[in-house]
Amino acid sequence: MAKTAQAPSDLTRRALFACIGGAALAVARNADATPFDIADTQWEGLSQFYEIAKKELGPDRIKPVATLDWSAVRADDGVLFLHPTEPIEAQEASEFMKLGGRVAVIDDFGRGDDLLKRFKIQRVRLPGRPVAALRSNPELPIAEPWLEISRGQIGSPHPVVANVKRMVLNHPMALVHPDLSPVLKVRLSGTDGDAIVAVAGQVDKGRLFAMSDPSALINSMLRYPGNRAFAAGLVRYLANDAERGQGRLFLVANRYKQEGSVGGDRSMVQDAEAALRQFADSLADVRKTGLPSWLLAISAAVAVAAMGIWVGRASGKPYKSPLPRYARATPLVARGGVAGRFAMLAAPSSPKSLVLLELKSALFEGVAAKMELESNPGSAAVLGALRAHPAIDEGLFRRIQAVVKRMDQTEAVVLAGGSGARIQRDVVIEAHAVTQAVIEAIGVLDSPRTSSRHAPTADGPPHDRFAPHDHLATDEPATS
Repeated sequence: MAKTAQAPSDLTRRALFACIGGAALAVARNADATPFDIADTQWEGLSQFYEIAKKELGPDRIKPVATLDWSAVRADDGVLFLHPTEPIEAQEASEFMKLGGRVAVIDDFGRGDDLLKRFKIQRVRLPGRPVAALRSNPELPIAEPWLEISRGQIGSPHPVVANVKRMVLNHPMALVHPDLSPVLKVRLSGTDGDAIVAVAGQVDKGRLFAMSDPSALINSMLRYPGNRAFAAGLVRYLANDAERGQGRLFLVANRYKQEGSVGGDRSMVQDAEAALRQFADSLADVRKTGLPSWLLAISAAVAVAAMGIWVGRASGKPYKSPLPRYARATPLVARGGVAGRFAMLAAPSSPKSLVLLELKSALFEGVAAKMELESNPGSAAVLGALRAHPAIDEGLFRRIQAVVKRMDQTEAVVLAGGSGARIQRDVVIEAHAVTQAVIEAIGVLDSPRTSSRHAPTADGPPHDRFAPHDHLATDEPATS
């Protein structure tokens, strides 16, 4: 009895758990479902549009793809972009349309504007309040086919909306177009005129169709007859009208990839452009959503590792204790005298013009001292004295003239306030050689000859001019 009484309770609990589990799965599926998903049968999905496309073309001619291979499309095919979240390769789409292909971009806030801007189509908000709207909601305006009126005659609508009388939109954008033909309009109240929500135009042999409201094709909107008629007309226009034959329709929605090139392999220029576009898109995504979490984690780990390596090397590196300033040796350049002067002239940062002027000073001072010239003699006096000296031959004198001329030019530049003439190393070497040759030739460094009357004698120290017998050399009498 106890077992029999417990059975209904177990069944009740199992049924309750099954209901709760089914509801949880349904909620989880709805939470994970992506709007404009072709396989989604919920209200935001495109499963009913996909069924309409298969009915119009047949299952084999409708191609939902996650990777669009541009090399696989033919001139009689059509490509439909529904709310693309990746940029459309405008160059490939243009080449495809030039061959005769047809492209439709049904998008409001996705990346379809990358292609639309190439054809000067801009998306803007509706500039006014619609005259007709579903349940008087201005976010659900009623669109009507655009009818061209010329010479009092009303033209026929575009083939896509040939069977459409009224179509319900869902938060649409408006399209600003300078050249393409209007297809759908929303009448606005007051003096705002009409807002264009769909346009079409010819691109060489192909066609371009653009509409600003992909929500008009989701499952919940296809219950309206005008929306269903628009979906069927769009499919026929892209791949099944009289001009298309047995063309296929490639259906691209949300995130997708692109590869290949129309007509064959891509050129290097196209590959480079695609790489640049992909890099720019990556930067744009980073600006919008920030860096992905895995990249932030890797960056943080690399930064921590680098910091640890730096701290370890810095803490384990031995350092010498600094020598106090008062105990440091005085640099040679800072010292005075000949050593400091030599260190200053020999420094790599010192201009060679200073070395040349130093050689001039040594040459002129040596010649003036040896030949008893006035102090600080001029170049003419030095050259005249050297020409008259018997130890200076003609070849050496010409070298002296050239060197002295260059020394005078350098000194004039320095005295004029310039930074010093550009002196080559060969000029300094020649000036040094000439100066050394002159000093050796005229005997500047020779010891002076000692006078005979001052010469030392064997009997004692040398006589000086105050010796008592100096009066013998004069006519004056000696004085005691």
